[in-house]
Amino acid sequence: MQQYLRLKSDHPDKLLFYRMGDFYELFFDDAIRAAKLLDITLTTRGSTAGEPIRMAGVPYHAAEQYLARLVKMGESVAICEQVGEVTGKGPVDRKVMRIVTPGTLTDTALMDVKVENRLLALNFVRGKMGMAWLSLASGDFALMDSTPEKLASEIERLRPAEILVSDDAGLAMFDHFQNGSAVIRKLPPWQFEVASAVRNLSRHFETHDLSGFGVVDGMLALGSAGALLEYVRSTQGGALPVLAGLRCELQSQYIELDAATRRNLEITETIRGETSPTLFSLLDHCATGMGSRLLRHWLHHPLRSQPKILQRQNAIVALLATGLFTSIHTALDCISDVERITARIALASARPRDLSSLRDSLAGLPALLQVLPEDEFFAALAKALTPDAQILELLSASIKTEPSVVLREGGVIADGYSAELDELRAIQTHGGEFLLALEARERERTGIPTLKVEYNRVAGYFIEITNSYAGAVPDDYRRRQTMKNAERYITPELKLFEDKALSAQERSLALEKSLYEDLLQRLQPYLGALRLAAQGLATVDVLASLSDTAERGNYIAPQFVDGQLLHIEAGRHPVVEAQIDDFIPNDVDFSVVRKLLLITGPNMGGKSTYMRQVALIVLLAHVGSFVPAQSAVIGKLDRIFTRIGASDDLAGGRSTFMVEMTETANILNNASEHSLVLMDEVGRGTSTFDGLALAWSIAKSLIEKNRAYTLFATHYFELTRLAQDYPVVANVHLDAVEHKDKIVFLHTVQEGPASQSYGVAVAQLAGVPKDVVRAARKKLLELESNSVQGGMQGDLFASAAAARIEPDSHPLLDALAEVDPDALNPREAHDLLYRLCALL
Repeated sequence: MQQYLRLKSDHPDKLLFYRMGDFYELFFDDAIRAAKLLDITLTTRGSTAGEPIRMAGVPYHAAEQYLARLVKMGESVAICEQVGEVTGKGPVDRKVMRIVTPGTLTDTALMDVKVENRLLALNFVRGKMGMAWLSLASGDFALMDSTPEKLASEIERLRPAEILVSDDAGLAMFDHFQNGSAVIRKLPPWQFEVASAVRNLSRHFETHDLSGFGVVDGMLALGSAGALLEYVRSTQGGALPVLAGLRCELQSQYIELDAATRRNLEITETIRGETSPTLFSLLDHCATGMGSRLLRHWLHHPLRSQPKILQRQNAIVALLATGLFTSIHTALDCISDVERITARIALASARPRDLSSLRDSLAGLPALLQVLPEDEFFAALAKALTPDAQILELLSASIKTEPSVVLREGGVIADGYSAELDELRAIQTHGGEFLLALEARERERTGIPTLKVEYNRVAGYFIEITNSYAGAVPDDYRRRQTMKNAERYITPELKLFEDKALSAQERSLALEKSLYEDLLQRLQPYLGALRLAAQGLATVDVLASLSDTAERGNYIAPQFVDGQLLHIEAGRHPVVEAQIDDFIPNDVDFSVVRKLLLITGPNMGGKSTYMRQVALIVLLAHVGSFVPAQSAVIGKLDRIFTRIGASDDLAGGRSTFMVEMTETANILNNASEHSLVLMDEVGRGTSTFDGLALAWSIAKSLIEKNRAYTLFATHYFELTRLAQDYPVVANVHLDAVEHKDKIVFLHTVQEGPASQSYGVAVAQLAGVPKDVVRAARKKLLELESNSVQGGMQGDLFASAAAARIEPDSHPLLDALAEVDPDALNPREAHDLLYRLCALL
């Protein structure tokens, strides 16, 4: 317990898995907590100060599944192993070998194969924010300076599993994220000190300074990078992942998407938090986890650089022209997750099956190289996919074809790799043959036909001779044990064999462990080449997946121009069209003289789908993918903003309308003439006149100040007059037809404003009780009539209801409104006719 408490004092905020034989045990409060979290038995063992010591444990061989559950709950675990020999004099020496936290995972069993596991560090100083993030599995290490206002957007973009912040950082800003997947970890402020971070980073990368990475002196993000590096070092027992370098990221590299936009477009997660149907689930035909993770990264980081976009696009053109994407995926089927295996080798935590999988993957690379198109882009990838042949030779020579799952079981190192290991294995394997041969030789030498060579646990190995042949025992035999009718002897040769045999298994396992650890060290110089190969494999996988989707969905290659232009002909929503039959395509046309499309039409008419499909087509184009359209010409773009849907933030003290206005403020403050803005039903969360006034002023600002490409959907028909005042505004509507109180949505975008909203008809379609629908129709006629007659909306807006004033209500009209002719039998129809006449 003294030893346990000493180790626990170094890790007070973590669960301590304390190795005792075949179990990891937890004690005191850790045991109570773990028993509740893992639903394992809570027991006691011994006592202290008169109180029983609480204890709970998990089997050593099943520890991974328990670790996975704890990490998903946001817990961190310190793994304490037995490192000393059992001497019988005091407890075995123990040491915390590694710390498992949500952001520092590398074990396959603990991670989602399609999601990058990132650790993020944030440094806040005087209204500025420096950030750095690292993925241990891929070795991607990047930093960027930003502002606290963009915190939500950056967290949504990077989706870190764990966030490191200084103790003195105000954590109120993180309250919104507490119910998410990120765990907040507080560190001492000195760990974020920029000057010491520069020294430590330069020492790690063995450079004079960090200018070669594009890092600017004084960046706050350097403090975050330094804290992050030291945190990883402390959790991994001093080991560090293979890092290609430090990447300085600029916001100008990518099309900016704020947090609301990423959610509203359902790029990798639906608004309900589900993984499908999303843009990612539609496009992800990748054969490897590396490819899926890279595809996810591309979708959240659409490029601004047209040369890079066209490079990817041309690669897809080549794959479609040759049809090789199918062969590529076939070749990739035998490729394992080289990226994560490489990371585990760097951290010296790779398991035997990792190395055999890496060996088999390297052996499969020539088959993949044979099916790559012959052009400049794929030729560059082919170089990365041709790592040093010595790696494959080393792995083939050292690892068995089918090694054991865990090293402690043996059977990992290949025969022929170590002569000493081969000899020890031969002793275990061929010991029986040796004993039979020895017995035959000794019978012949001594002339004793009943001589036996045997073994038992008490006496060990021995030669047994009955008492009747006691006089024939040779002089070199030494008595070992006297039996009732026989004597047992040992010879120098048998003693030598016994010493080898009894220790062979133990020595064999120890030698295999030593050889395996040495092998991991011998692989370290090749980690850079393996990381490049992993990146090449992921890139090929994503391009093949995008080619597959383009062929299945009949996608086309978009064109890029420098001017202010966005023209999409027969565009389609990629996700919706995959879920339904007969999707109706629509056009969109923006230019310098046509900047805001005011969209009217019925609920469920397709306004939101139309708006989202424009944004998704633009997003896919900047990813480098083909797009679902007949043609697409896209000018210069810098950001995509969306204000779609309604949700509250009760935990953050924000109502639905407050969330709506906050998102709108972000758009008005940041959108430029090169931005794409989607505004859906803004102003609907308050009273009619408040909302109408806000919608009008917001649209006016977008026209006059921001001048962004704007799709502005609304039910305020009064706004359609903006087209008369601003030439850059155009009215369009989603068409629908109403027939006999039923509505048919045509889902086609037409020029001009809609004639009505059809809200009551949609309510009827949704199953609202008929009496409620009838009352609504009656009230609608009354309100529209009063609105026009009383001039409720003043001179600012002309009422769209003026074109459809209905006569005053009358009992006869009310009775007719209740009639469903198709439901009447002849007798009921006859009675109705008399009643109507009486009313008249």
